[in-house]
Amino acid sequence: MNTLLSTPAGSLAVSPLSSNLEGRGYHRSVLEQEQTVHLSLVVPTYNESENVEHLVRTLCALLDDATSGDYELIIVDDDSPDETWRVAQDLTAEFPQLRVMRREHERGLSTAVIRGWQAARGQILGVIDGDLQHPPETLLKLLEAIDKGADLVVASRHVEDGGVSNWSFTRRILSRGAQLLGLMILPNVVGRVTDPMSGYFLVRRRAIVDRELSPMGYKILIEVLGRGDIRHVAEVGYVFQERLEGESKVTWKQYVDYILHLLKLRSRGRISKLRQRLRFPAGRFLRFGVVGLSGVVVDMAMLFLLSDPSMLGWALTRSKILAAETAIVNNFFWNDLWTFGDVARRQRGWTPRLKRFLKFNLVCLMGLILNVLLLNLFFNVLGINRYAANLLAIAIVTVWNFWINLKLSWRVTEVK
Repeated sequence: MNTLLSTPAGSLAVSPLSSNLEGRGYHRSVLEQEQTVHLSLVVPTYNESENVEHLVRTLCALLDDATSGDYELIIVDDDSPDETWRVAQDLTAEFPQLRVMRREHERGLSTAVIRGWQAARGQILGVIDGDLQHPPETLLKLLEAIDKGADLVVASRHVEDGGVSNWSFTRRILSRGAQLLGLMILPNVVGRVTDPMSGYFLVRRRAIVDRELSPMGYKILIEVLGRGDIRHVAEVGYVFQERLEGESKVTWKQYVDYILHLLKLRSRGRISKLRQRLRFPAGRFLRFGVVGLSGVVVDMAMLFLLSDPSMLGWALTRSKILAAETAIVNNFFWNDLWTFGDVARRQRGWTPRLKRFLKFNLVCLMGLILNVLLLNLFFNVLGINRYAANLLAIAIVTVWNFWINLKLSWRVTEVK
């Protein structure tokens, strides 16, 4: 029987294949299965008895064909009151690649994933949700990217062919806000992927072997990026589906845990080596800078027209806001046509263009708030000439606008 009724205790490090099953308290029948497999896919579950059979049948049908049976599917259940583990266990006779782990003394999605990886025999380790919100068919694209040499391949909602099916406005804001916080706290980790909160990805075992993982909450990807030896990252678009059966487990606590996890990684300083591996998009930044210069001309001209005593003589703050918004419209037009034209051409039509403009405007509005604060500091407090103060504030905010727009704007978030 391919069932594990106990789990490893202590360290959350993933061992090499040669020793990952020894000395961990597993049943003799498990230790006898020494041969490695190409893929070990872990499905963490809690109260998913209504979904687990359909998920197992779908995944096994796909992987039987894609890997010629060279895989294992590991259900890791946190002792669900609806006995999800028992429903999965009853399927093991029909699906020999299926293994079931029932955790009776440990809880949490992230640790469930790691415990599954510790029991796994695969060269490639993966995770997919058990609620059918991650389309199983995307696995084929993930495997293809791994076979092409990626160390980590992430299913993303924010690249081409990605999106969400029916999210509320509030949930969209929370998701984007979480990503923005990640970029501010851990830019060299979160900035490597467009969807750092994704729970659907594959990673090479060698990239995380013997790395002590210490996740918090429901998101394991940040931990893998922050502590793993990840050189080549790939992304595949997918559309996040609405739950068909069972209840959603999204809570405010998940967002709090996510922020605490970012701060925990940041404080330990274990990600400095990633800085040398990041590729700065110099060409796109140069185009963004040229467009920004045209915006400076527009901004300065409007500020002179509106605030100079010899012209309209309006208050500085009001003049600056109007001047900046005019420059934002100018910058969006040229960035959409030139800087990010390759992305914009895949999102044709007035509705996508309007959405891009609103996102661009929102990002720039945050930059504008910073710009106004800096301008008033330089002019009213430090006594710098109003135009020199404005130019200095623009230079500082330009870096902010480029980085955030690069990561959050001009993304494909809806598909037909």
